[in-house]
Amino acid sequence: MVQILPYLLVGPPLLYISALLLLPILQGIATSFYAVEILRPDAGRFVGLANYQRMLSDRAFWHSVWVTVYYTALVVTITIVVAMGVAQVMNLRFRGRMLARGIITLPWAFPEVAAVLLWAWMYNQQYGPLGYFARLLGLSSGEVPWLTNAKLAMVSLIVMTVWKIFPFHALVLLTALQAVPPERYEAARIDGANRWQTFRYVTIPGIAPTLMILILLLTIWSLRRFTTIWLLTGGGPASATETLVIKVYSTAFNFYELGYGAALGVAGLVLSIAVTAVYFVVQARQKLGEVD
Repeated sequence: MVQILPYLLVGPPLLYISALLLLPILQGIATSFYAVEILRPDAGRFVGLANYQRMLSDRAFWHSVWVTVYYTALVVTITIVVAMGVAQVMNLRFRGRMLARGIITLPWAFPEVAAVLLWAWMYNQQYGPLGYFARLLGLSSGEVPWLTNAKLAMVSLIVMTVWKIFPFHALVLLTALQAVPPERYEAARIDGANRWQTFRYVTIPGIAPTLMILILLLTIWSLRRFTTIWLLTGGGPASATETLVIKVYSTAFNFYELGYGAALGVAGLVLSIAVTAVYFVVQARQKLGEVD
């Protein structure tokens, strides 16, 4: 007799994925082959690969890809380093440890829009507190263009992003650290390993699976991050923070080029799939190494 319970359990998630994820993706891919007017989306003209040819020859597209990769690489690296450091501290035994753990979750628990507006106020060139402290410490002699200077805008965006997302990753890494058997640390201490050697040969291998998953998720989330960037910089100044997601939105809804915007969206999808493929390749090689 066929067991129907597994199908009943798997059915709703599959319907959700198909209706809300798979169908829009397929629709977007199909739209990328048309020249579509935003006011008449059903009256598009088939143009084949013209949108992709335009995309590959578009300097603005390659600039947005570079900005996306640059932003993602820095956010992933800095977030993992900060989260690892915080997790290590939170794993120590000290008075008020539970209160400290609660406090570090505040940025993550803060609503994203409210957090961006708060940082936009702090970055305000005229009356923002960060500019005031910069002048107070002698780091600047005048107003600091946090969001109007191309280099400073990217730095400001990365700082705000890391502040918002590091608590979640710190808590996950903390859980992974607590799952490492204490006997391994005791054996390393007996063998005379210093702190760096213990961290490298005991801690990192012990939390490696969790760390790899976090890096993958953090990379994908950074590639598709929209709200933070759009509200804080809008992709500016002069496209300095215009990631691929921001370019897709502005192309489709500011310049009303839905077909070309869909092609850009497909490029973003391919980039995310490539990152995921790299992760699975690394995982497969690690498993083969363990077998050998």
